Amino acid sequence: MALFNLNQLYLKGNTSFSRYFFIILLILTPVFTNAQPNILLIFSDDLNTRIGPYMGIDEHTPNLDRLAKEGVMFTQAYCQYPLCGPSRASIMSGLYPSTNGVLVNDDSPGSYKKINPSLKEHPSMAGFFREHGYFTARVSKIFHMGVPGGIERGDPGGDEPDSWDYAFNVMGPETLSPGELELLSPKNFHYGSNFARLILPDSLQYYQTDYIAANQAIAILESRAKEVASGATNKVKIKPDAPFFLAVGFVRPHVPLISTESCFANYPYEESVLPPVVVGDNVPKQALIRQNNNIWGMNELQKKKTISAYMASVKFMDEQVGRLLETMDQLDLRKNTIVIFLSDHGYNLGEHDCWAKTSLWEGTVRVPLVISVPGMEKTYGVKCESIAELIDLYPTLVELGGYSDEAPEILQGKSLVKYIENGNLVDNNAEAFTITNRGNAGTLVFGNYRYTRWGEDINNNNEELYNHESDPEELENIIDHPDQNKLLEEMRKRFNLAKQKSQKSIMK
Repeated sequence: MALFNLNQLYLKGNTSFSRYFFIILLILTPVFTNAQPNILLIFSDDLNTRIGPYMGIDEHTPNLDRLAKEGVMFTQAYCQYPLCGPSRASIMSGLYPSTNGVLVNDDSPGSYKKINPSLKEHPSMAGFFREHGYFTARVSKIFHMGVPGGIERGDPGGDEPDSWDYAFNVMGPETLSPGELELLSPKNFHYGSNFARLILPDSLQYYQTDYIAANQAIAILESRAKEVASGATNKVKIKPDAPFFLAVGFVRPHVPLISTESCFANYPYEESVLPPVVVGDNVPKQALIRQNNNIWGMNELQKKKTISAYMASVKFMDEQVGRLLETMDQLDLRKNTIVIFLSDHGYNLGEHDCWAKTSLWEGTVRVPLVISVPGMEKTYGVKCESIAELIDLYPTLVELGGYSDEAPEILQGKSLVKYIENGNLVDNNAEAFTITNRGNAGTLVFGNYRYTRWGEDINNNNEELYNHESDPEELENIIDHPDQNKLLEEMRKRFNLAKQKSQKSIMK
């Protein structure tokens, strides 16, 4: 039976038993304003799992903490590419990057449909719901969008326009904000990938990108929740009776690391703790390309300021999430709205002395993912430990909306609904596959292990193997341990099969 879709329910006959059964069914089924649920999809940018719900950090991300208590938190969710453009195109298309063809950041509209014309008829996740009568809206960055450059210009970036009935591009000041922009990475002057911080007076937060995005999202929620004025003869809202699919993209904690004085006050840079740098001799050089001295050239003080500013940016983003949740409560929308929070990929802050993204460490590819579904309160607050991929989100929402029978056949993810219904369920065969370097390197998580390969073929010193049970920080590459030969062969085989699956041809 399709979840939420009461219109598809029917009972044959006209017996008193049928009437009694139908009444019981209505009592046990959540009551929704619309026949179909609304969907609020909230993206964060470059956010790792070192946040409140995952780390137990008090008063760091109180609004994400709250959302995690009102949904299921996936503790082992992984992106398919640790870079904004490919990851977001993968999430929204429901396809691996090697299948949809998006392997780099692209700032011109069209996304995967432009890069891979054979997918021009394949709707994005939002486009699917638009085709099924939803009002769909995008606020700020959902597909790739340049931060800070594209945001400062108000560009749509690599958006997929067919996805939306309405799209809003924020023109935020970013590096042009009032105040002193402090460069923290002397070897890198590209403000989309370097480290810089800017501390704003609280009074100027209202003009920041994410505050503006939250304002627009709140306006959309109010518009969708309110009835059209009685007797109105003017133009009224699009699809006035339709449920909504609202995607809101917050750009923090993407660099530049801009936040308010009150947020920064929680994280004095003097108290920042740098992770210990432990790198074995058998770690491939390719895995260490993102080390500090290769790209950024930060000294210890600059590293501490970077971590402090990142945390402050996360807190500012969390405050905007809180504004959305508060609005949902005020408008009584939570009882009929699925809320999802995720990041496009993880982020390194000095682990192995690596920084930022595109690496294949656990901290770079593991992401926060929280899914809150009305009517499934019995699993609220549960931490699901089964491995999940971000391409699973598309089929999950399709099933929650009651459209499983109409899901595009080419979707490569799997629905997570059974885990939302039973948060303690673990699939021991689940795995997650991630690539980087335009597909020339990849990593596979299966069970307690991560296997990574740099390049196509197996050769000397291009593989990594980690035991997450005994070594969660991936400090010891056990690839050359003789007692791990059987495991290594199994992981190589699984990696090859996962890579083959991820390169599915959809050419017609």
